[in-house]
Amino acid sequence: MSTVNSNTALNAYRNTGIESIVNTAAPHQLVLLLFNGARAAVAEARGHMNRKEINAKGNAISKAISIIDGGLKASLDLKVGGELALNLSELYVYMTRRLFEANLKNDAVALDEVAQLLEQLGGAWEMIAAKAVDSVAARQAPAKQSALEPQAARPYAAAPAADPVPATRDAGASPSLSARVAAAYGVR
Repeated sequence: MSTVNSNTALNAYRNTGIESIVNTAAPHQLVLLLFNGARAAVAEARGHMNRKEINAKGNAISKAISIIDGGLKASLDLKVGGELALNLSELYVYMTRRLFEANLKNDAVALDEVAQLLEQLGGAWEMIAAKAVDSVAARQAPAKQSALEPQAARPYAAAPAADPVPATRDAGASPSLSARVAAAYGVR
């Protein structure tokens, strides 16, 4: 198999793999995929910048901008997410502007700033997504019951597990930060 054909096959495999992940991913996982893609693109741009590979750097920065603007920012639900969603939207505009500056001026500091912001936001989102996955798993796990213990004696066994990303901290409290961030992205 020639190098061109093997590269084509490898790209087709990657695209199919990504497509199948996207088609089966939960909403929390999709947002996490966007963060991971943006972080990878910025890191790739930094490597190209260090090696003075101008075209490749520009392509990687363009990819990061596309993910941030067309993915993360576009997925915000400004109606449901309120002020938090608006603040995140403005932060994504700022990040996009810094990436443009990084590309035009070969500014490593601007790239590093965006990388740090993506790391902080993506890290927070990883925790939110993990809680959501744990919550779904807890609700779907069948309750274990001893053969000697009748179901009626264990009324708590039928109750769903508590959601680790609760909508509120307590009665009348404002939504938790996790719930507000998830809502900002239109994820319930």
